[in-house]
Amino acid sequence: MPDLSPAEAAKDAAARAAIALVQDGMRLGLGTGSTAVFMVHRLAERVRAEGLRLRCAATSRATCDLAESLGLRIEELDEIGWLDLTIDGADEIDPDLNLIKGGGGAHLREKITAAASDRMVVVADPTKVVEQLGAFHLPVEVIPFGMQTTRTHIQRLLDSLELSRRPMLLRQRDGQLFRTDEGNVILDLSLEAIPECEALAAGLSAIPGVVEHGLFLGMCDLALIGSPDGRVIEMTAAQVAE
Repeated sequence: MPDLSPAEAAKDAAARAAIALVQDGMRLGLGTGSTAVFMVHRLAERVRAEGLRLRCAATSRATCDLAESLGLRIEELDEIGWLDLTIDGADEIDPDLNLIKGGGGAHLREKITAAASDRMVVVADPTKVVEQLGAFHLPVEVIPFGMQTTRTHIQRLLDSLELSRRPMLLRQRDGQLFRTDEGNVILDLSLEAIPECEALAAGLSAIPGVVEHGLFLGMCDLALIGSPDGRVIEMTAAQVAE
């Protein structure tokens, strides 16, 4: 890769550490986002250098296109079945390894893939580690039909949890309405902080019209936090349990 900025070098360090966990014959889930891009590049390098035989499922069209352009073979998740390992990025990671994901708009497929894996490993730079989730907008994928009704239900939920201080934003990209790979739209909840993640997650999941939200609670087994100097800090589920 060309010369990297400090932020890119941190992401690359985390990606390298994650790819070191990959073994021949594994079934892998490949995540989406800026750090996942480094992970896919490093995975492709190992496959070329070592001839690893892998079965890979991608969490987005963007990741699929990148992986195939680098020579990796991508299959549908249902063709592979259960996965040994999913490697993905995150927008926020709290001390309990709970996550906010979905900045790239792929959290629906990312969550399905992670849930179909023995382990989920997250790669990130230090800016993604927070004491409390919520500074990053929480993405909520919704069906376009009846979207205003869905927004009303979400607003009532936020009011009940005293999380209604800031706006609910309909995601745009390049001046156009953003559509997910499934053709849905995303409401970004600007919350500042989420003191009761479980209650918010359960409430959102119960709303008709909500397809999936970006809270990943109790799903991450290991977070690899890269630094610009190449060092990597491990945050593990075992540490959380202690």
